[in-house]
Amino acid sequence: MTRVEEFEELRPLLFSIAYRILGSVSEAEDAVQETWLRYELSPTRPASAKAFLSAVVTRVSIDVLRSARLRRAEYVGPWFPEPLLTDPYEDPERSAELADSLSMASLLLLERLSPLERAVFVLREVFAFGFPEIASAVGRSEAACRQLAVRARRHMDEGRPRFEADRREREELAGRFFDAFREGKVDGLRELLAADVSLVADGGGKAPQFAGGFFGADHVSRLLADLLPPFFRIGGVMEPHHVNGRPGAIFRDRDGKVLNTWTLEILDGRIQTIRTVSNPDKLAHMGPVADAWAVLRETQQVRLDAD
Repeated sequence: MTRVEEFEELRPLLFSIAYRILGSVSEAEDAVQETWLRYELSPTRPASAKAFLSAVVTRVSIDVLRSARLRRAEYVGPWFPEPLLTDPYEDPERSAELADSLSMASLLLLERLSPLERAVFVLREVFAFGFPEIASAVGRSEAACRQLAVRARRHMDEGRPRFEADRREREELAGRFFDAFREGKVDGLRELLAADVSLVADGGGKAPQFAGGFFGADHVSRLLADLLPPFFRIGGVMEPHHVNGRPGAIFRDRDGKVLNTWTLEILDGRIQTIRTVSNPDKLAHMGPVADAWAVLRETQQVRLDAD
């Protein structure tokens, strides 16, 4: 097998490692490309291409994350990971871990970890790498990596909700929510929301976003009732879709351009959190991006005309 064939076979795994460390599709793709360049220029063939490439992509991702954390500290408004519609890597034996680690909630918990803790957690808990491989990848002793893994696991466990909905419950509740959403049934929306539901947007200062978010079932349902009918009247489209392995939707303008993505977090039989990503820089990998400001102006005009 040639180096190119080896690399292409492992590309889905490399991307999946990098994305979970970085929370960014574009940065993960760049990390994978840098990994290929280093592999191509390596004078010798490693005994294990998987071990070598996984270590390289991890080191590259750690370096990128350290500089990215400084930029994120100055980010305008809430920062959410770039939405990912499909994980290219599949492993039936670890499907539960892979799906859980991809969710917005899990990726935001990972943001609380140091770059080394995050890398060790991803390699160990998500992809089941051994500690000798992890130690080689992050440049620390096996004992240090074990300590990092314990700390990371503790931080992640402390931040996770005690009871999460199973997949079937999530799908059923999300289906009811988006049906009511599409049909403009405000009462139907209200009864599916947790009393303390939050709706928070990541626009990065480059798209309309809800200042500080909306909180509570009454406020969120009222906002949705105000925005949805005029959005659909101007030709807007909502496509239910899994986003980061959880129920969500892609919103498009009348020309099919991506306006934003929504993801739902469901707990105790109710929608607990709605996260929207509308920063155009985070949507470009999904196709042409809509002019969100123009859509908002047109939507507002429709509302004024209706009044």
